[in-house]
Amino acid sequence: MLSLEIIREAHDRIRPYIHRTLVLTNQTINDRAGAELYFKCENFQKIGAFKARGGLNAVLQVAQNHEGTAITTHSSGNHAQAVAFAARQVGLPAYIVMPRTAPQVKKDAVRGYGAEVIECEPTLEAREAGVRAVMAQTGAVLVHPFDDDRVIAGQATAAKELIEDFGQGDQQPFDTILAPVGGGGLLSGTALITRYLSPTTRVIAGEPEGAADAILSFRSGQVERAPYIQTIADGLMTTLSERTLAIIRAHVTDILTVSDPEIIAAMRLVWERMKIIIEPSCAVPLAAVLKHPDQFAGQKIGIILTGGNVDLGKLPF
Repeated sequence: MLSLEIIREAHDRIRPYIHRTLVLTNQTINDRAGAELYFKCENFQKIGAFKARGGLNAVLQVAQNHEGTAITTHSSGNHAQAVAFAARQVGLPAYIVMPRTAPQVKKDAVRGYGAEVIECEPTLEAREAGVRAVMAQTGAVLVHPFDDDRVIAGQATAAKELIEDFGQGDQQPFDTILAPVGGGGLLSGTALITRYLSPTTRVIAGEPEGAADAILSFRSGQVERAPYIQTIADGLMTTLSERTLAIIRAHVTDILTVSDPEIIAAMRLVWERMKIIIEPSCAVPLAAVLKHPDQFAGQKIGIILTGGNVDLGKLPF
């Protein structure tokens, strides 16, 4: 298991390259939720998403340890940007396998960081096959989007900052911290650092109904596939790994699913009331809070706003 010291070292390693993002509240949303919500705004992070943290922590170590002369990964967007950005920092070429259906804004951003985009069909099998081909052709080192302890440790630093800034010392600790779940890297890291720094705080995940594999895996104890994949939350379509599932089952209290209309409503609420841009995947935890008010009434709640890389030409409202 990743120790507190490993997560602290990850934070020290990436600190020169990232923002310590601000935390916002909104009275209208608090009133609607019946709770006190604190939004950790990773939509203002480098590359527009929390994924910069895990990507940097992994790539910086690959470079430091001379593990390879290039980097590769597969991603629908934000991890792709994170790895491309991190590879540029250390001067290594990056080869990113992306589904052809990934938002154009994310593909353009990856290319803008100097990485090569290899498009594939929008399935996990096609993504993994693409990465294997890249590794065979270039000798690149894989930085997996979530099945990698170095990535998980980096992702944990978002909740670490949230707890340090608003849930320790003179501050009342959070009752609950929520994060979305796709492959489980952020959720795993969030659960671990919360256990270390604020052990009385629950960690709960939000998941789209249209990519509901994590809730099935959480219940069965083995990695499951979603019954169907159809959701606006394009960043949450991946299944868990054995690594992330083990951490989630040990340290996460519950996983709550929400529909696409509920995701869109939460996304729009943040745009309208907080005046900030978030992407659909980012809105899933807030949608879960609004859907289950009785579970969160009167609580102090932290929510990781994971990113703001939305295609402005294809808004769902």
